[in-house]
Amino acid sequence: MLILDEENPRSERATAVAIGVFDGLHLGHQKVIENLCAIAHRHHVASTVLTFDPHPALVLAPERAPLLIATLSQRLEGLERLGVQQVRVLRFDEGLAKESARSFVERVLSNELRAEHVVVGEDFHFGHDRKGNVALLEEEGERWNFKVHPAAIFAERERYSSTLVREALQRGDVELAAHVLGRAFCLRARVVHGDARGRELGYRTANLSFSERQVEPALGIYAGAVMLGEAGWLAGAISVGTRPQFYDQGEVLVEVHIPDFDADIYDEELDVAFLQRLRAEQTFATVEELTTQIESDVEQTVALFKDFSPNASVLLR
Repeated sequence: MLILDEENPRSERATAVAIGVFDGLHLGHQKVIENLCAIAHRHHVASTVLTFDPHPALVLAPERAPLLIATLSQRLEGLERLGVQQVRVLRFDEGLAKESARSFVERVLSNELRAEHVVVGEDFHFGHDRKGNVALLEEEGERWNFKVHPAAIFAERERYSSTLVREALQRGDVELAAHVLGRAFCLRARVVHGDARGRELGYRTANLSFSERQVEPALGIYAGAVMLGEAGWLAGAISVGTRPQFYDQGEVLVEVHIPDFDADIYDEELDVAFLQRLRAEQTFATVEELTTQIESDVEQTVALFKDFSPNASVLLR
């Protein structure tokens, strides 16, 4: 898949373009991309996604900016799996925020991307003060010779949205999040050093570091799966919590225990899929009771992992 950026923004081919952040690439997004690829194939043009980084809300209203479901790299990988041929990653800054909708159409859609077809959500807004909408885009399409295809983001009576995914995750409802995403929520993070508390308990954990802009599930213990390089997908018991057994006001940490695995993976990047919430975070009367509960959590995780299918569970298509 070709990446068009600030240094190389112009498409060599005419395009069909879908515009949006596409955070999480949920089922609604996937329907839009499916529509885009069908249009591009039918008209012999390049299927292209125009997306933004950082999220526009982080510039326009940082105090209300949503946490992200996926990193940019996850977004790009997902778009490639869905069959998109090229992606224009547009840096969203104050200058872009002040650009008028009509100027944006001329500069980006017409001049850079050579758009002949544009696919957007029915409620799409763009340009300075969000004055651009589907009607304006259709008007500009007549001027710049592209056709607009409003794409419904509804499936039967259900509306899929990134907001719904975030709300589900923040309640710990990873199964609802998976329903909206069409796959399990997957946190991409780097392994960092911790205080070795898990090793002392007999359950070594990988401590995960990720951007504070990334959403994380609610406090609790989860059954999951870990993508570990050449080892592939392995079972992973995940803790999102403050470790109240040992700290009165601990910071929230995300840790994962990989059963029967003891290699050094510090500084490695992991994809951690959340499959099911097992229980809330708890304190126990003794450390022995805690380790007994951890043993049960790991057993449940291993049992659930046996039914885990990466293609159906965490990958697009």
